[in-house]
Order: sequence, then C-alpha cells, then structure tokens
Amino acid sequence: MVEPNPKTRLNPEQYARLKAEVATPYRGLRQFIYIGVGASGFIGAFVFFFRVLAGRELDSALPNLALQLGIVALMAFLWRWEKRPQLPK
Repeated sequence: MVEPNPKTRLNPEQYARLKAEVATPYRGLRQFIYIGVGASGFIGAFVFFFRVLAGRELDSALPNLALQLGIVALMAFLWRWEKRPQLPK
C-alpha cells in the first residue's frame, strides 16, 4: 500500500465531509431544487385557492389547485426522505 503524502492529509472534519458527499452526491443541489419547486407549488396553490374562493373559472381552477397541492406534498415528502438518517454500509 502507498503511504499518503503528509502534506495533503485531511483533518478528520474534512474527511468526514468528503465521505458524506461520496455517500450522497449532490444532496445540497437536490434539497435546493426541493425548496424551489415546493415554493413555486405553494405560490401556485395560493393563487388557485383564491380563484376557487372567488368562484372564478372553477372548472380549471380546482384541478390546478389539486395539482399544486400535490406538488407541495411531493416536495415535502422528498425533503423528509432526504433528511432521514442513512444506514451505515
């Protein structure tokens, strides 16, 4: 086995961070996408909720409201799934 170069040794904190990134690559990017899409769904649900409340275009507003609420629920599920503890390998 080759001895590691002492000049490039990582401290334990850096090593743990790199090991976590290898175990779950792009985790931060995925969480950013979950937040962005969830916020967009929330804004859409807000708009369509008030359209339904006003009684305007109910035939198109109700399905769109349901879709937006589904998107928010999906993003919340994916966020929680991402945050669950990882099993050791």
